[in-house]
Amino acid sequence: MPRSGDAGPTVLAFDYGLRRIGVAVGNPLTGTAEPLATLQARDGNPDWTALASCVREWQPGMLVVGVPYNMDGSAGELTGRSLEFAAELGRRFGLAVAPVDERLSSREAGEALRLRRRSGAIARRLRREDVDKEAACVLLRQWLEGRMGAAAG
Repeated sequence: MPRSGDAGPTVLAFDYGLRRIGVAVGNPLTGTAEPLATLQARDGNPDWTALASCVREWQPGMLVVGVPYNMDGSAGELTGRSLEFAAELGRRFGLAVAPVDERLSSREAGEALRLRRRSGAIARRLRREDVDKEAACVLLRQWLEGRMGAAAG
């Protein structure tokens, strides 16, 4: 994955949660994304030092944050907190933040990881942290696909 100064811009994506925040990194030029890390949160309060370190290391051009909605499209319990997290990311780091509807992203991430484990690609037992960073990757891929689709249309 390119870092700053490499061939293309970097985007960081976040799967916000009350206990953990999954992080993925991607490149809009190549349309690629990969899980990066899972950062700890305490009752929804992120470890801002760890987040700042991640942003400093990858020097993204923008950020993507998953926003959970109910299946009918209405706001859920975490919708407002995710939007507040996204706004604070933008304020702290001076970057554009794109919200992405994250309905079913954790389920999709868990299923993908279970399939990889069954195939032998992952040898150890899956942890919640694995699902969180994979969910961030799912969100980032959705954002990248939406962007590519808009550019093609």
